[in-house]
Amino acid sequence: MASPSQSSPATTGTANVIGGSNAKASAGSGSASGTSASGTSGTDSTTQLLTKPRLQELVREIDPTEQLDEEVEELLLQIADDFVENTVNAACLLAKHRKVPKVEVRDVQLHLERNWNMWIPGFGTDELRPYKRATVTEAHKQRLALIRKAIKKY
Repeated sequence: MASPSQSSPATTGTANVIGGSNAKASAGSGSASGTSASGTSGTDSTTQLLTKPRLQELVREIDPTEQLDEEVEELLLQIADDFVENTVNAACLLAKHRKVPKVEVRDVQLHLERNWNMWIPGFGTDELRPYKRATVTEAHKQRLALIRKAIKKY
């Protein structure tokens, strides 16, 4: 699914891709990126956030002897692209919900924290992060004491 900020496939000359989630327009070039119906990659390195050489470098950092199959590389690149696209779309929706024209760091943080349980330290403020423990009322303490007392009997 192309994001609302991207040009439509009809105006950029991109082919409609199976699943629709890979139709991306390069900024000003009109080239298409994504996986074609035959399974071969038509991705342009200028539109990809994670490239094959960078992916191989990341794998070598973990295990220098590990080699990825071509299909595994393609799948990992596709997963990374889909993750970024979904995160950007969700952040855009959050910004739109807040009725602001810009996507801010807190929009991305909110999506990552709520949907992926991820927190990226060092970006933005900690205004989303603080967690306040709910105050325990006296009535609640009494109910817990009754429950503990009942459990001890058995």
